[in-house]
Amino acid sequence: MAVVLSRRRGSRGLRRGWLVGVAATGVLIAACGSGGGGSSGGTPTGQASGGASGGSSGGENLKGQTVTVIGTWGGDEEKAFLQMVKPWEDQTGAKVQYTGTRDINTVLTTGVASGVLPDLAGLPGPGQMAEYVAAGRLKPLDDVLDIAKYKQETAPALVKLGEVNGKTYGVFIKAAIKGLIWYNPHQHDYSSAPPKTWDELMSQAKANQGNAKAIWCLGLESGAASGWPGTDWIEDLVLRTAGPDVYTQWYEGKIKWTDPRIKKAFQIYMNDVVAHTYGGGKTAVATNFGNAGDPLFANPPGCEFLHQASFITGFSQFKTHQAGTDYNFFPFPDIDPQFAGAVEGAGDLFGMFHDTPAAKSLMRYLVTAKAQDIWVKIGGALSANKNATDYPDEISKRSAEILHNAKIFVFDASDLMPTAMNDAFWKAMVALTNGSQSLDQALSSLDKVQQDAYQSS
Repeated sequence: MAVVLSRRRGSRGLRRGWLVGVAATGVLIAACGSGGGGSSGGTPTGQASGGASGGSSGGENLKGQTVTVIGTWGGDEEKAFLQMVKPWEDQTGAKVQYTGTRDINTVLTTGVASGVLPDLAGLPGPGQMAEYVAAGRLKPLDDVLDIAKYKQETAPALVKLGEVNGKTYGVFIKAAIKGLIWYNPHQHDYSSAPPKTWDELMSQAKANQGNAKAIWCLGLESGAASGWPGTDWIEDLVLRTAGPDVYTQWYEGKIKWTDPRIKKAFQIYMNDVVAHTYGGGKTAVATNFGNAGDPLFANPPGCEFLHQASFITGFSQFKTHQAGTDYNFFPFPDIDPQFAGAVEGAGDLFGMFHDTPAAKSLMRYLVTAKAQDIWVKIGGALSANKNATDYPDEISKRSAEILHNAKIFVFDASDLMPTAMNDAFWKAMVALTNGSQSLDQALSSLDKVQQDAYQSS
C-alpha cells in the first residue's frame, strides 16, 4: 500500500487570539473538571495479558479514578462509544466522563493555549495533532502501548498517520473509507456493473434516473463543522484528477487554491454535483449530513446517489433499512486512469493529554480488537485493528477490505491542514454550494488564508 501523508516539519505556531464563545469554554471546563485528570506523571501501569495491544486492562484496579474525554460524538455515536468503554469500566472500577462537542477545533486550541485539557480527546486530525505535540501538550504513547503489537495489528497507513517525528501520539478508535457512492437497488441495481469512470457514472445516472428527482443527495450542515461533506467531495476529485502527489502538495500549502489542477475539482463539483442536487444548493447547505441520504429511500426517490463515507450506515434511515437489499455502494470511480485504485480515508484519532494510570489503561484498551469489535458490531464504523472482524453485514466487510487493501491511501486532506485553513475550507464549501460566493471569489479568499496559515510551518 502506498501511503501519502507527508508530514509538515517543524514547530508550527499555534493560532492564538481566538474569540472563543462561552459555550466552547464551558465544554472544556466540564470535561476537565472531574478531578480524575491532572498530569500525574506516573509510570505506566502493568499491562494485563489477553489484549491485542497491551491487554484489556483486566488485571488493573483503578476503582474511584475517572478519565475525562472530549470527542465529537453525539447521539448514537456517543452511545456506541460508551458501550465500547463499559467493559473497561467494569473490569477496572474506573469511570469515563465523556463530553461531546462539534467544535472540537476551538475547544482543544483553547485548551492547548490555557493548559486546561481533558485526559483523552478525539483530535481533529493529524495536522492538529502535530500542533499539539509542538506545543508540548500531547503525550507520546510508545511506552503506554505494546507498540510492536499495535503496529502489527493496525492498518499501516493509520499507524503512520498517528506518528510525529517517529513517535506515536495518536491512535485510531475507528476508521472510515470516504468517497463511497451509495444507491438504492430498488431504483436501479449497480452491483453487477458499477460505473468504472466518472463519465460512465454521469451518463448511467442520467439514463437510470427514472422518477428520481435528482442525481445527487447532498447535505453540508454539521453545526460548527458545517461544510465538511463538501470538502470530502473536493478531496476525492483532486485525488482522482491530479493524483496523490498534487493532493499532498495541496494540503501542505505548496499549491495555490487557484491553481488549475485544484480549480478543476471545484468546477466538477459545481457543474456535475451541485447543479444536479436534490433541492438545490441552498437545501443542501441546510440539510444535516446524517439525514442527507434519506431521499434515497423515498417513493418516488429524491435522488439516485449519495456520496458519503462508510460511517453513514450508522445514521438516520440507513439504520432502519437492510444493507445489500435497500442500499448498497460502489467505490468512487476513476477519472484519470493513472491514479486508479486511489482511496481516501479518515478516522477518529485519539490522543492523551494527561498520562494518569487510568488514562493510559483506557488507551491500551481502546486499540484492542475486543474494544473495537463492540463499535464495529453496532455498525457505522470500521476498525483500524485488522483483528476486529465482527461486522454486521457484507457491506461493512467490503468497506473494511477497501481500507486494508488500498493500493494508494490518502488521509482526509482538510484534517491535515492547519486549523485556520481547515475552517476556511469548510466555510468556502458552504458559500459555494449555496451560491453566496462565486468560484473565483472563494478560491481567491482561500489563497489569502493560505498565506498566513502556513507561514510558520
